[in-house]
Amino acid sequence: MPALFFKKMRNFIAFCRPDVYNFDMCKLDSRFWQKFFIMLFGIFFMGFFLSFLRCCGWGTDPCTFQNDSIRLRIGISLGTWQLILNAAMFALVVIFNRTLIGAGTVANWILIGYTADFFNALWAKSIPDAVFFAAEYLPLKIAIFALAIAGMAVSAAFYMNSDMGLAPYDALCVIVSKKLPRVPFFAVRICWDMTAIVVGILFSWGFRDFRTSLIGSFIMAFALGPIIQAIGAFMKIHIFKK
Repeated sequence: MPALFFKKMRNFIAFCRPDVYNFDMCKLDSRFWQKFFIMLFGIFFMGFFLSFLRCCGWGTDPCTFQNDSIRLRIGISLGTWQLILNAAMFALVVIFNRTLIGAGTVANWILIGYTADFFNALWAKSIPDAVFFAAEYLPLKIAIFALAIAGMAVSAAFYMNSDMGLAPYDALCVIVSKKLPRVPFFAVRICWDMTAIVVGILFSWGFRDFRTSLIGSFIMAFALGPIIQAIGAFMKIHIFKK
């Protein structure tokens, strides 16, 4: 069944982007593989840094804050909930702009949540709880949080600028942005992420204390758009130059 699923998904991606994804190994040039591995690099480290943000408890990116709030309500893992929600969002992307779909769409859809779940389980066994909860470790916790925020933002920017397809959450933001050509993308992105924060607050209300979790979410909401644009410009000049 998994092999059949991935075969069907591969064929669908090729249908959406025949100019890029013909999946003939002899015809895929070095530029394709360069972008492919940059995409995988970004997605892996997004899950890696996300696990530290969840351990700190001071907030994650807005999308994860929203999804963590919902999945805690219904009692399933982050990876499983993101798999379900992304499937619904994916259907909307197919309807409105299927050219945003690619290998990165599927990788993000499936891997980030489960990667974060894996590392969170690993840290629970290998890092003492005191590191994230005891007052004497507060300077270390602040350093971990700051590095994880920066790492998460940079990783997301590399993944989004690899041009290998966007996660359904990110693709819907791009679709909205293209409907508003006079509004800069970073402004649309900020509004998009703020909406996710509001949804997360609504699902957390009366269920868990979400106030400290908003720190990271607000930082990411206001920083992610400009960082994506800045790293995208850097990659076009220094990595993807012809």
